Amino acid sequence: MQPLFEHRLELAGFETRALELEGEGPPLLLLHGWADSADTWRLLLDALGRDDRRALAVDMPGFGTASPPDRNEPFLPQLDAFCDAALEYVAPEGGAVIVGNSLGGSVSLRAAERPELELAGVVPLAPAGLDMARWFVLIERDPVVRWLLASPVPLPGPVVRGAVAEAYRRIAFRHPGSIAAGVVSNFASHLASKESAARVLGIGRRMLPELRDPFRLQRICCPVLLVWGRQDLLVFQTGAERVLEVAPEASLEVLDDCGHCPQLECPERLHELLVDFPTRLERAA
Repeated sequence: MQPLFEHRLELAGFETRALELEGEGPPLLLLHGWADSADTWRLLLDALGRDDRRALAVDMPGFGTASPPDRNEPFLPQLDAFCDAALEYVAPEGGAVIVGNSLGGSVSLRAAERPELELAGVVPLAPAGLDMARWFVLIERDPVVRWLLASPVPLPGPVVRGAVAEAYRRIAFRHPGSIAAGVVSNFASHLASKESAARVLGIGRRMLPELRDPFRLQRICCPVLLVWGRQDLLVFQTGAERVLEVAPEASLEVLDDCGHCPQLECPERLHELLVDFPTRLERAA
């Protein structure tokens, strides 16, 4: 069983927090979604640690405990640079697999378009940007989120975290009541004030225009395994067809009874898919 190390890193000029396993095998770089953090991967990291796998999860710029992006520059290129630096750290000789959820899935697909990274493959989980994402509209219109932002008085931290946790459970998951309290509290802990919630929403608003056409899918140069929860409310599964049509080494796995975050609702099945990924590549060769 590999121990999980939590430490600070500087990647592409951004200070960030890393959760790292010093195991063997093709390194895995784990990229979370909008408003989330590296903590979303703890269940998967636990399973990978038992497999003695090399893996790195990081807070992406603007989220968790990472430093913010430059407001005057496009957002996605900053995430690309951050991803490239994380790959250089975890797999300096190439051969890594990027696993990304939602926004992190978008970053992983954009990385798949860059042959110089020498990736073994990417596993995007419900990546934003393939089909017009509705996630931000659903979040901004959520009654709890609207109440939180409209409050005329400062709200205590526990009240804010409770409101964020309630909205997160309801929007992100197929079975909100089945999600462990620790998972929800990890998410809410990084949005513990009205100001922090408003800041993250502001990042989302600025990022939306970039997500309308973020890919050059014909440039994909490594194997792609798309994973989607069948009951995902936030990102349209139909976007997978765009990748399958142009990328010869792309496949799709749809998880029944699962929402937007397979790493949290179906961690065992996702772990199986990642363990089997090298075998899939061999069978396809």
